[in-house]
Amino acid sequence: MSSVHNDQSGPAVPIALPANQPRQFYRGGASIAALRGSDDREFGPEDWVASTTTRFGQAESGLSRLPDGRLLRDAVTAEPERWLGSEHVAAFGDSTALLVKLLDAGQRLPVHCHPSDAFAQQHLGSRFGKTEAWIVVGTSGANPLVYLGFREDVAPETVAHWVATQDSSAMLGSLNEIPVRPGDTVHVPAGTPHAIGEGVFIVELQQPTDFSITLEWQGFLADAEGAFLGMDRQTALETVNRDGFGDAVLDSLIKRTADRSEPRVPLLADDAAPFFRAERLHSGVELEPSFGVLIALEGSGKLRTDGGAELPLHRGSTAVIPHSAGAAQLEGDVTVVHCRPPAAGSPR
Repeated sequence: MSSVHNDQSGPAVPIALPANQPRQFYRGGASIAALRGSDDREFGPEDWVASTTTRFGQAESGLSRLPDGRLLRDAVTAEPERWLGSEHVAAFGDSTALLVKLLDAGQRLPVHCHPSDAFAQQHLGSRFGKTEAWIVVGTSGANPLVYLGFREDVAPETVAHWVATQDSSAMLGSLNEIPVRPGDTVHVPAGTPHAIGEGVFIVELQQPTDFSITLEWQGFLADAEGAFLGMDRQTALETVNRDGFGDAVLDSLIKRTADRSEPRVPLLADDAAPFFRAERLHSGVELEPSFGVLIALEGSGKLRTDGGAELPLHRGSTAVIPHSAGAAQLEGDVTVVHCRPPAAGSPR
């Protein structure tokens, strides 16, 4: 049995999803096209996979559609326990509590950061801030880098001056430079100033918002108006974690998993568990009942549920799994990244 539908009358099954690439301000997309086996590189550097989150200030841009034409957001809202499970709904309501993206940095991204839950609740009317994590799945160029956290403590007036004068070299130069390769993962707590370097291709897990404070907007955005989410600059800069990240902090946020070949490889730092979960899976692995997002990186195979549904998978496939699909088995010679929301009751 092969199925891509998940109508309300039939059994819940995993569902293959098309690309969903809302317009962005920066270049990229070639790596997404190559992964998906497409020649079309014009749709942009981000693919929002199984997204129930809109771009900031937009009504529908960013939302994923199911093959039957419904927005995934609307389907989940209509039947949250079917999609998410009763324990998840008790903890998070009808929110998936997760946003997954493919992100292909065709140029260096600007230095920016994201608000915490507490800041988002106070200033943005949202339960969720935007902690995120990066799973590096490809790199190009001689020296692929990401930038994470200030190297040393920085005074608030210094940050304010850099932003006011748009001193890009000072902002970027103040951050830790981290060389990366496929298999590396980086946890990015809310408030951490960061940037992704040109040629870095990632699976990105985030809390389900589109909140970014763009510290380095000149050369990226048309003007400063869109940099601070409608807040005044002083308030927006309260989001920035100005503490220096030494080796111990960096070691707690970064994992190197390229040399691990077991069928199930946990990908993220321990501190990520209250926000999202991710594993790299390969053949013969069982998935417990859960809302989840699959991205196939290599090979081909299938996902077979205990109910008998089969979803073919191949390099570039993306899929959403409803909780009520039940347990499932990954079969064949296929490698996937399996992304899930936090477990209900995970302490923050």
